[in-house]
Amino acid sequence: MIARLILILMCLWPALAVGQTAATLVADNVMVTADQRLVAQGSVEVLYDGTRLTAARITYDQSADRLTIEGPILIRTADGTILTADQASLDPRLENGILIGARLVLQQQLQLAANQIDRVDGRYTQLSRVVATSCAICNDGPPLWEIRADRIIHDSVEKQLYFDNAQFRVAGIPILWLPRMRLPDPSLKRATGLLVPKIVSNDTLGTGIKVPYFIRLGDSRDLTVIPFVATNTRTLGLSYRQALSRGSFSIDGALSRDQLIPDQLRGYLFAEGTFDLTDNWSLALNVEGATDKAYLLDYAISDQDRLETYLTATRVTANSLSVADLRFYQTLRDPTAEINISLPRTIVELSHEWSVYPAGLGGKLTFGGAVDALYRASDTDGIEGRDVSRLGAYADWRRSWVLPAGLVADVQGRLDASYYSVTQDSAFDRDIGRVASAAAVTFRWPLIRQGTGDVTQTLEPILMLAWSQVHGGTPPNEDSTRTEFDEANLFDLNHFPGDDRVETGPRAIFGASWTAASDRGWSTRLGFGRVLRQLADPDFSASSGLSGLRSDWLIAGQVDLPRGFGVDGRAMLTENLGLAKSEARINWANDRIGLVASYVWLPADIAEDRADALSEWTLDSTYQINDVWSLGLDGRYDVAAGEPTRAGLTVGWQNECVTVELSVSRRYTSSTSVQPSTDFGLSVGLNGFSAGRSGQTARTTCAN
Repeated sequence: MIARLILILMCLWPALAVGQTAATLVADNVMVTADQRLVAQGSVEVLYDGTRLTAARITYDQSADRLTIEGPILIRTADGTILTADQASLDPRLENGILIGARLVLQQQLQLAANQIDRVDGRYTQLSRVVATSCAICNDGPPLWEIRADRIIHDSVEKQLYFDNAQFRVAGIPILWLPRMRLPDPSLKRATGLLVPKIVSNDTLGTGIKVPYFIRLGDSRDLTVIPFVATNTRTLGLSYRQALSRGSFSIDGALSRDQLIPDQLRGYLFAEGTFDLTDNWSLALNVEGATDKAYLLDYAISDQDRLETYLTATRVTANSLSVADLRFYQTLRDPTAEINISLPRTIVELSHEWSVYPAGLGGKLTFGGAVDALYRASDTDGIEGRDVSRLGAYADWRRSWVLPAGLVADVQGRLDASYYSVTQDSAFDRDIGRVASAAAVTFRWPLIRQGTGDVTQTLEPILMLAWSQVHGGTPPNEDSTRTEFDEANLFDLNHFPGDDRVETGPRAIFGASWTAASDRGWSTRLGFGRVLRQLADPDFSASSGLSGLRSDWLIAGQVDLPRGFGVDGRAMLTENLGLAKSEARINWANDRIGLVASYVWLPADIAEDRADALSEWTLDSTYQINDVWSLGLDGRYDVAAGEPTRAGLTVGWQNECVTVELSVSRRYTSSTSVQPSTDFGLSVGLNGFSAGRSGQTARTTCAN
C-alpha cells in the first residue's frame, strides 16, 4: 500500500543531522529493515540545507553512515547546480561520495557529462572522462562545440573549472589540445583569464588579432592586458580599474611600434576618476593624451579631434557652490584649422558663489567671485602668445510675484565687476577694468486647459524687457566666441556663453510655449521666440541667429509617443521666414529597436571657422531581428559634399552556446595626418564560461 507524504525527520537518525540542521524525507513507501536500514522507494525526495534530491529508491545504512541511491537521480543544490546520475553512493549530507553515469549542470548553462562524478567535502566535484558544452545536443550528434577531458574538477567555492588533457572540438572535429586549462564557471562574475579574442583587419595596420587577458587583482581592482599583433603593428594595450571606498578611477592606454610612423614609439593615455572628499567636496579627474595626431584614428580608439585634461574640485551645499578647476588642451586637428600653439595651454579657474534670502528685500540674492587665467606657451605677440588673467565679482537679485488673473512677474537685477590683466598682445591694454549692470522684468501668463479625454494643454505667452550697460574697457574675447541660441537660453539676460562679452542696450524678448500631455503616454511641445534690440552687437556671428537688431525666429518642437518613439528639432528662420539653421533628431527604443538619427544644417561662417555650409546626417541603430540574429548600422553622411564621412555595419548571431559578431567600418575622411581606412572585426565567444553571458538566449531546436 502506498503511504504517500510520509514525513520522517532524519534527525531521528543522528548521522543524518549536523548541529541543529535536519533533513526531510518524502516517499511513497518507507520502511526499516531488520538490520536497521531505512529504505525509501517510489517518488523519493530528500531536502537538506537548501539541497533537494529526487530518486527512485534510497537506502540508508546507519552503521556505515551511507546513502545508496538508485536512479534516475536528480540533485539541485542551493546555488542552482544540478546533478543527475543513474546511481550513487553518498554521505547523508550529499557532500562526499560517487555518482555513476552522471551529468553536472552549472547555472542552467554549462553541462558536463561524465562516466563518474566524485563529491568531496561539498566543495569539489571531480568528473572523470567528461564532455563539457553549453550547446544543445540533437539526435545523438556532436554539439556545435565541446571540450573533452580526462578529468575536470569544479571548485564550488572559487567557482573555477580545472581541465586535464583537454581537447576542444567544433562539430566533432578536434581543433585544439591543452594538457592543462582553467576556466571560470558561469556563476563567477570576475575571474583571471583570457577574454574573447578578436580578429581585426585594417587598411593601414593590416590583419591581426587582439587577445585580451583579464587579471583580477581583488574585489575592487582589475587589469586587462590587450596584446595586438598585426601585419604592420605590435601593440600592447592596458586597462586598469579600481573602486575605492569614496570613488573610483580607470586608466586606459597603449604603446605601439608600427610601419605607419617607423622608428617611433606611438601611444595614448586616457584616465578618469571621481572621488568624494570631506566637507561636501568632490574631485573629478580626466587625462587625455596621444603621441601624435593620427594615433587615435589609426587604431580606431576615438574620433576626438581635441583632447582635454582637467582636475576639478567642487563643493555643493544648499546655498553655495565652490569650484577649483585646472585644464590643459591638445589639438589633433589639421594644422590648417588649428595648431596647439594657438590654444591656451593652461586654464585655471577658482570660483565661489552663495545665495541668501533677505527678509526685507525678498526674493533670492546671489553673490559670486572668480579668479581665472589662461596661459599660452608661445612668447610671440598676438593671439598665439596672449596670456590673460581675470578677477571678477557679481551680485544677482531675483524675485517673483503672482499678479491678478494668474500673471507671473519676474524681476532680475545684476551687477558685474571685472579686472583683466593682458600680456603678450599689444592690441590690448595691459590692465582693463569693466563694470556691467543689467536689469530685466519678465511677464508669464500660464494658461491650462483640460481637453477632451485625458489630454492636458498648457499655453504660456512670455515677454521679457531687459537693459544692460557696460562701463570701462573691452577685454580680449577668449570664452564667448561660440554662441548657441536655443530654447534653453532664449530668455537669458546675457546670450553670450562666457564672461568676456556682455549684451548691451535695451531689448525685448517675446515668445510662447504650448504643451499637451496625455495619460496614455504621449506628449508634445512647441515653442517659439525672438529677440529685438536697440543696438546690434558685432560680437554675435552671422550664423548665431542673434546678430543685427532683430534675431532670427527660433522655433523648437518635441513629440514623445508611447513605446519609446520620439522626435525633436529646432530651426531658425530669417526675417523673410527663410531657413537660417536647423537640426532634428529621431529616437526610437524598445525591446528590439534602438535608433538615433539626427540631421544638422549650418550655413558657412568664417567667424566660426566654417568656410562651407555643413549639412550632415548621422545614424546609430541596432535591430534585434529575432532571438538569434541582430544587426547594427551607424554612419555619417555629408549632404553638402554628397559623400559619406563614416559608415559601419555589425552583424551578430548567437544561440545558447556561441556568440559571434562580425563588424565592418569605413572612415572616408582624410587630412595631412590620416588617410581613409576600412576596418574588419570578428569575435567568437563561448557562452557558459565567461561572466556576463547569462545564457538567456534562443536555444537550438532539434528536428526529428
